[in-house]
Amino acid sequence: MMQNRPEIVDIAVVGAGPAGLMAAEAAARAGLRVAVFDAMPSAGRKFLMAGRSGLNITNAEDFTTFLDRYGAAAAWLRPILERFSPQDMRDFCAGLGVETFIGSSGRVFPKAMKASPLLRAWLARLARLGVGFRPRMRLVDIGADGAIEFIRSDGRNERLQARATVLALGGASWPRLGSTGMWAQALAARGVNIAPFRPSNCSVEIDWSPPFLARFEGQAFKTARFSYAGHPMRGEAVVTKRGLEGGPVYALSAAIGADLRDGRKARLVIDLKPDLDIETIAQRLNRRRAGDSLSNVLRKALGLTPVAVALLREAARDLPPESEPLARLVKSVGLPVRAVSGLDRAISSAGGVRLDQIDGDLMLTRLPGVFVAGEMLDWDAPTGGYLLQACFATGNAAGEGAAKWAKGCGPRPSERPIAPS
Repeated sequence: MMQNRPEIVDIAVVGAGPAGLMAAEAAARAGLRVAVFDAMPSAGRKFLMAGRSGLNITNAEDFTTFLDRYGAAAAWLRPILERFSPQDMRDFCAGLGVETFIGSSGRVFPKAMKASPLLRAWLARLARLGVGFRPRMRLVDIGADGAIEFIRSDGRNERLQARATVLALGGASWPRLGSTGMWAQALAARGVNIAPFRPSNCSVEIDWSPPFLARFEGQAFKTARFSYAGHPMRGEAVVTKRGLEGGPVYALSAAIGADLRDGRKARLVIDLKPDLDIETIAQRLNRRRAGDSLSNVLRKALGLTPVAVALLREAARDLPPESEPLARLVKSVGLPVRAVSGLDRAISSAGGVRLDQIDGDLMLTRLPGVFVAGEMLDWDAPTGGYLLQACFATGNAAGEGAAKWAKGCGPRPSERPIAPS
């Protein structure tokens, strides 16, 4: 049975990922009592999963270049990222006792390369700030008066009134970790304009031949350059049963997906020797000895791995015996892309609350006192520290905005603190 009289708190944060936890910290530091609600049994599950292979927390490149990574949302994000910059992110980690370092590509990592030490230290500090946690509380509805309704793990509904609410429920990728995107229905019912979700930072699907897949699944193309529609990305990609995955592929997947959704064909181009020009490659290939197979020539003269040589055969079937056409193929291996992976396999999602639906403090104009942060908003970014940085920064902005609103508006809070149920 739903409670007749809702419980009242200062700030309710719904979602215990990076954006939600940062919003909770910003509001708690402003002197307000904060409660964090999450459908999962514990906080930061997607954050922990993202850090299993090395947590890329932000990026240390030039700020102008950094902003450009956000594409159409760069101008909107600029003041938010200036308020909580990549250096602020590093300082935040240092304040938790987590040392960071800058990798060769400009990416910033915790020295331990894991998310768990940072999350443990952060949750402990939030507890010292008086932030309460309520797990296993799934958002059901947001009332026109700002009241929020949850369903508990025991099946009972619970209604709560906050002076301000921050929604940080994530996008629609990795639904098994809590980012289901189901919140969109509740907000749309209140007149909030929602852009359709679409996968971002995802793998691409390529129809490999059975022999290629049987031999090379799990192997990587290293130090190659991947291009789509004239946009090059250097890095490493791994052959999967479905196609290719890896940093460069993720970065190009948004443009590939957009073309495929519009009914256009997509062709990913791979340069297997990005540090050599066609003329140099052709000269090296000309040094072949009589009787050498093309595979041996490619391996000895260019240092191509077996998976790279096999990729050439996937693209051309019959390799050209002349040096110059073969060199051109090495520099431009074209692979038709059948599809990009779906939301259930994507690292992140684009779409969500359109940016014209919020004010400068990230408050929904149709729901005064309700703020939105993180991947719920319709911005996109590649991997490389950009996703997490913007989630932390928008969480900080929403928390500060909610604190400002709560101090000037909203119902009078009760005197009793929120304790875990």
